[in-house]
Amino acid sequence: MNSTRQDRPVVTGIGISTAVGMGIPAFTAALLRGDHAFGIMARDGRQRGETRFIGAELPDFDMPDDLSRKLWRTATLSGKTALITLREAWRDARLDEIGPDRIGLVIGGSNVQQRELVLTQTAYADRLAFLRPTYALNFLDSDICGLCTQQFGIRGFAQTVGGASASGQLAIIRAAEAVASGLVDACIAVGALMDCSYFECAGFRALGAMGSERFANDPDRACRPFDRLRDGFIYGEACGVVVIERAASAEARGVRPHAHLAGWAVTMDANRNPDPSFDGELRVIRQALEGARLAPSDIDYVNPHGTGSTIGDETELAALTTAGLGHAPLNTTKSVTGHGLTAAGAVEVIATLVQMDAGRLHPCRNLEDPIRPDLAWVRDGARPHDMRHALSLSMGFGGINTALVMRHAEAGAR
Repeated sequence: MNSTRQDRPVVTGIGISTAVGMGIPAFTAALLRGDHAFGIMARDGRQRGETRFIGAELPDFDMPDDLSRKLWRTATLSGKTALITLREAWRDARLDEIGPDRIGLVIGGSNVQQRELVLTQTAYADRLAFLRPTYALNFLDSDICGLCTQQFGIRGFAQTVGGASASGQLAIIRAAEAVASGLVDACIAVGALMDCSYFECAGFRALGAMGSERFANDPDRACRPFDRLRDGFIYGEACGVVVIERAASAEARGVRPHAHLAGWAVTMDANRNPDPSFDGELRVIRQALEGARLAPSDIDYVNPHGTGSTIGDETELAALTTAGLGHAPLNTTKSVTGHGLTAAGAVEVIATLVQMDAGRLHPCRNLEDPIRPDLAWVRDGARPHDMRHALSLSMGFGGINTALVMRHAEAGAR
């Protein structure tokens, strides 16, 4: 992170698909209003038996006229959502102006097409001779890479990175590193939609990670990170795309950055289990601030991981306050969108960027009795805020912690 200001990575394009809003304008408006789309999930393959899983599902959407009908026809929900979300970010960053050999792609997430795989396995269990050939593509992580590179003519490099619920932010970090190293001129990070089946939902519930038994009959109250009545995360379909390039490149093309990526860090807890680590989260926060050459007092907004986990929420707040960030305003994007799992880190970076651009912070839904009422929560409605330096956190099963510091595009650099 000792590069010059012109070499530093900046965000030049964003795209988003969530249950509360498809596309940046709709998402921004819904976020600032504190909308929600929680209910008993109705998508095929999400329910089995008497258990009814709560979540937020995307509205129906059509194929844009400028996308390949052949690719669209054989794509899963995760693939289709990646295509339409990348399309928005591509246009925002004006990537047609960059040579295809100099554009890279990082997909955040592994095993993201599980529901449609389960539906196919069930439908063809007794007639394997008729199994559709695209199944051999859909179960591979490279499928989303292939869809996106073919549709948009990307010829630099493409890869997937898996970090469980930190995958989206990890993809952004790897994209920033690819740009900073000169591997490509622009790199696209996709927080892919993790399409859970009833198997994954049941597994998360059995692990004690997924709620909500307490609000089984009141779905709109189920998602409540940092509230004393939380009982686990509530799933939300989502996909977020962030385009990264060097500041000099953006300036040369006349593209105004959304923000500078000032610093980042990735740490591991040396722990396979899902229990959070105070030490790991504290280390990743401090390393990201050090990389950005900022003091804790310079951070004027935090977008936390905040899932609604009974242990995780308390651990995260303890790490933030110990790191000297107890003064910073914070809210919880998952209370609006639900937990996008592999997409969550990208969605929350985008939520930070649109709040930075709007000069307003979105409210927290269902934060009726915060576990730390002394902190600067944005609770009952959106409020004005001049954001210069923001911190976003993501953590994932397997002991992975990520942190990303963003600087307003017009803020002075040290």
